[in-house]
Amino acid sequence: MSDDFRSGYVAIVGRPNVGKSTLLNALVGEKISIVSTKPHTTRHRILGILNRETDQAVFMDTPGLQKTLKRNRKRALHRLMAKTMNQTIADADVILMLIEAGKLTSEDRNLANLLKDRANDTLLVLNKVDMVGPRTALLPILESMSVELPLSAFVPISARKGINLEGLIKEVAGRLPQGPALFPPGVLTDRSSYFRIAEIIREKLFSAVHQEVPYGLTVEVEYLGRNEENQWLIHAVIWVERVSQKLIVIGKGGKVLKTVGQAARRELIEFLNDRVHLELWVKVREHWSDSVRDLQKLGYDLP
Repeated sequence: MSDDFRSGYVAIVGRPNVGKSTLLNALVGEKISIVSTKPHTTRHRILGILNRETDQAVFMDTPGLQKTLKRNRKRALHRLMAKTMNQTIADADVILMLIEAGKLTSEDRNLANLLKDRANDTLLVLNKVDMVGPRTALLPILESMSVELPLSAFVPISARKGINLEGLIKEVAGRLPQGPALFPPGVLTDRSSYFRIAEIIREKLFSAVHQEVPYGLTVEVEYLGRNEENQWLIHAVIWVERVSQKLIVIGKGGKVLKTVGQAARRELIEFLNDRVHLELWVKVREHWSDSVRDLQKLGYDLP
């Protein structure tokens, strides 16, 4: 490793649904963080590590910036998510503030205000530029954003289409401090197989159930091993807060749970590169999202 090798932590922050998890996965080249159209799908700080010959960037996906609603402030899970984002920003060497090109909101402005003391370390990343239209339409947007949000640089990208990701990586790499790699070569994330399997199942649940139900559920993998047929055997519990949520997750005749299990199993076969037997149970644990003790038991990191 050369003396001018660079490494550091890079926080990806932004309001919900601007593409933070999609960007992390695109930069690392593998699905590390689950993706959903529902806000606050990401509940943890999830590391995705980009290893190159000259540098190592440890990208950190974060929960989206939350609106300061009273009902959110009272819930332990929402407080934990807010603390996680703030701690990630404090730990970062470089910050990527992700916004949607052409859609600057009050939440974006609030986040920019939070980052004003870290402006020199922060890149403004305009995502979804493929949705803007002709390239000529992008120029006035870039000019307006750079004036209103005076950060160290701004980079237009499309995480979903892979547009200008090399340009973003170049901007990030130049800002990383000199130092040895933080993780061994070949490591893509700090998260265990148990965690990633639980997240894959939760992603499928978010797609299958609607309204407030997704925010009252979490997934815990209780067992991962081999069965007599030499398949991966996975036992997972879907925890909900109310009996009414349990009925929705199971569905009439078990239809919803079966659909979730089939979708999760297909992706788990790809993830584990082997045959998979998945068994799911739905159980009620009242107020788990408002109990610090329950959050710890269910694998949530407490900053």
